[in-house]
Amino acid sequence: ANEDKRSPLDFALWKKAKAGEPSWGSPWGPGRPGWHTECVVMSLDLLGEGFDLHGGGQDLKFPHHENERAQAVADGKVFARHWMHNGWVEVEGTKMSKSLGNFTTLPDLLSRHDARAYRLLVLRAHYRSPIEVTPDTVADAEKALGRLDGLARRFGVAGFLEQSEGGFVVEGRPPAAGIDPEASAAFRARMDDDLDTPGALARIFELVTGAHSAADSGDEVEGGRLARSAAALAAALGLSLRADDAEIDEESARLVAARDEARQARDYARADALRDELVTRGWTVEDTASGTAIRR
Repeated sequence: ANEDKRSPLDFALWKKAKAGEPSWGSPWGPGRPGWHTECVVMSLDLLGEGFDLHGGGQDLKFPHHENERAQAVADGKVFARHWMHNGWVEVEGTKMSKSLGNFTTLPDLLSRHDARAYRLLVLRAHYRSPIEVTPDTVADAEKALGRLDGLARRFGVAGFLEQSEGGFVVEGRPPAAGIDPEASAAFRARMDDDLDTPGALARIFELVTGAHSAADSGDEVEGGRLARSAAALAAALGLSLRADDAEIDEESARLVAARDEARQARDYARADALRDELVTRGWTVEDTASGTAIRR
């Protein structure tokens, strides 16, 4: 810390000008506002006093966010009403960053995987917790997405999201659709508890299990009601279920055939390698009695 500071925790309100950087004149010489000052001024200027929500990474709690708020309060201004500090995106326990070269871009991720799988992966972690983005975690999210799409195929509950000028909204359904009130209340309770999306998702998958169990027992009406409830709540999280199968391209079909041949020859190492290649191409792979099945 600078020895001229009264406290090592004090921050710079004004930074001395450096060559090649923007600067302005001041009673203390040319320079520019410090980082914390820039942000508090922009926030109050563009959002006004007492804006609802301020977000940022957990590493910004101190000194950045604390010093933003200190300046606003010192000026008699009401700053953010609520703060949300998110965990980092990690790869094998290390923060994903460009400088470390351990990052994956969204365009690259989405070129190989269903965007809904990535949304599901994010929702499975609480926003304040770190999230691991690796081939294994994405593949696991795709399996979970497959369970939801399987529900849509069995019970005809695809959709529930419709596009509007402002984005996607949950499609309106009449009360007769029979959305389970207890499930809806439990879902809302989880979301009201600091956006507990993992807890909300757990409730959705309980409904998925319940729907299949009811239908397997012969109660198609109850199964359908629980399935509609699951689909509607998934839609509230931006997850639209799909019942249609994606068209299988020629190369993927070749890999499926090669994998079936490897399994028949008991060459399980090659079968596993071909499975990994299919997953990399964005497919969810299932072993069935009739051979390898793939879907998105």
